[in-house]
Amino acid sequence: MPSGRRGRFPLGTPILEAARSLGVYIDSVCGGRAACGRCQVVPGEGQFPKLHLTSSVAHLSPAGEAERRIGVLRHIAADRRLSCQTLLLGDMVIDVPVESQTNRQVVRKRAENRAIPRDPAVRLYSVEVEPPDMARPGGDLERLLAALRAASGLPAVEADPSLLPGLQKVLRKADWSLTCAVHQDEGPARLIALWPGEHARALGLAVDIGSTTIAGHLMDFVSGRTIASAGTANPQVRFGEDLMSRVSYAMLNEGGQAQLTEAVRGAVRALIDRLTGQVGATRQDILDVVAVGNPIMHHLFLGIDPSELGQAPFALALSGAVAMRAAEVELDIHPGARLYMLPCIAGHVGADAAAAILAEGPQSSDETTLLVDIGTNAEIVLGNRHRVLAASSPTGPAFEGAEISSGQRAAPGAIERVRIDPVTLEPRIKVLGVDAWSDEPEFETEMGHIGVTGICGSGVIEAVAELFLAGIIARDGTLRPGATASDRVVANGRTHAYALWCGTPEIWITQTDVRAIQLAKAALYAGVRLLMDHLGVDTVERIRLAGAFGSYIDPKYAMILGLIPDCRLDKVSAVGNAAGTGARMALLNRGHRREIEELVERVEKIETAIEPRFQEHFVNAMALPNNVEAFPHLAAEVALPVAAGGEDAGPPRRRRGLGRHRTDPPIT
Repeated sequence: MPSGRRGRFPLGTPILEAARSLGVYIDSVCGGRAACGRCQVVPGEGQFPKLHLTSSVAHLSPAGEAERRIGVLRHIAADRRLSCQTLLLGDMVIDVPVESQTNRQVVRKRAENRAIPRDPAVRLYSVEVEPPDMARPGGDLERLLAALRAASGLPAVEADPSLLPGLQKVLRKADWSLTCAVHQDEGPARLIALWPGEHARALGLAVDIGSTTIAGHLMDFVSGRTIASAGTANPQVRFGEDLMSRVSYAMLNEGGQAQLTEAVRGAVRALIDRLTGQVGATRQDILDVVAVGNPIMHHLFLGIDPSELGQAPFALALSGAVAMRAAEVELDIHPGARLYMLPCIAGHVGADAAAAILAEGPQSSDETTLLVDIGTNAEIVLGNRHRVLAASSPTGPAFEGAEISSGQRAAPGAIERVRIDPVTLEPRIKVLGVDAWSDEPEFETEMGHIGVTGICGSGVIEAVAELFLAGIIARDGTLRPGATASDRVVANGRTHAYALWCGTPEIWITQTDVRAIQLAKAALYAGVRLLMDHLGVDTVERIRLAGAFGSYIDPKYAMILGLIPDCRLDKVSAVGNAAGTGARMALLNRGHRREIEELVERVEKIETAIEPRFQEHFVNAMALPNNVEAFPHLAAEVALPVAAGGEDAGPPRRRRGLGRHRTDPPIT
């Protein structure tokens, strides 16, 4: 519950495994290793006549040491169990709480406006074929190809074998007048589809396979327009939140790689149904596919074991561009359709980064441009027309709400924006799914039935930055009770926490949350500084933030926390789904495929794992950038604290209680 899915399983099946097999996605950041405490479920107790069963906690395995340990660390309620550790020993009704559900994620990936010169690999030709004649023996296929060469001007055309079984029926049904689809990229031209009479619809699919979300764009080769776009959550999250957890799942579970491959291919097939349904098309109308993704998604989509990417030296099975029949990845589109995947750059810098480079073109600019796709693994590109460098940095899932005490993915009810009054320290929040801002006393009446359920990545970033600007967090990231008289800052064991939301559930910004953000942002910034060292620059002139999270974060707050280096704020911008834009460019123009294939060979790959200065930059980047001299552009826009270190008391605050919402929190 609440999905109502049911099934039968062998005794001893973990609840998490049973849920996966039923298509019920339970949040499991650690991939089922009892490390995150997020896969909580509530066992039902009693008789359920409508379901014809009696549910009892006695039908579950007792809690083991791992579950008891994480229960203490995460303060898991007594009536809850971890689905990854609890085995089914009898009939059960299992309730999946809202905070444990991953189905509700909001996907923010759309097609950015971009004028793309049209030169697709697929073109349509109308042909008239000579009927067979006793006096001129010859095969129907040979006469068709001769007519096609005459109509297209192509010197040679091959026929896809998938056409042969039904060729003669189509020719006679068409009365020898047909529309032909020809695919020509590199290599010979190939006849891939036939229709009787006139046919004016030929579609292509550009798909960005992200570790968290998958975005698809349906394009019309005749008009050159993007006619439909849609996104979906990557169902692989049920096997592990981050990429390394999924690699571990593939390595440690028999058939794990096949499960991961089928999950991502099934999601793309479902996305195709949504896209074609938007425009009244069919799967058979799709004749060419361009796909991009990080190296692990790239390998899993192709059915390649990603195990080598989980350990040094992070060897790719293949790095060059891939051209193959789409049927080989089981997309269930036109039998003759082709698939093209952009080249990968390095072991953890994939085809999605190559597509983003194609879309944003740092190699064509005199300005030094930083392009960052922020996710569980940040992909970083820095360069100009003279040199382009690329690296990846392991930021972890904190920016997506994982590893945060009240964190969650972006879904209705998640706090996505935060402002904190610098005098009263009272917060105002904006919740995903609601247009208005609110403070606590007004929230319930203004927001109606949408209640606060947690805080997502952009909300955590803004909350920590606002607390820093208000003087509650010191430069070293310490929450300081002496900096304020407000009782929103309360003791939490040996540390302190800030009460952001005192309704139900309570939302706190804890010292552990701040440290998780510091670690993530330090990893990202250290990767950027490493590329700046190699390029020999101290500043960047343009910053482009890509990806769903990068597009939604406020650049000012990203700079306040030190996710990115100092830059004029009007030169920092979100570029949306740059990887998807690059995929669309490669789909609609063959020249862009050759361009990125050539460029990837020139991109200098920097492996952060073996760079001696990465650790130095990482340690230095843990601090919050309240050094005005180091961030002159930011200081011109924002009043940064100027004192260095963690001992400054900050300005005096007016004490203000939390009113009727105040509770004595069991802070997690």
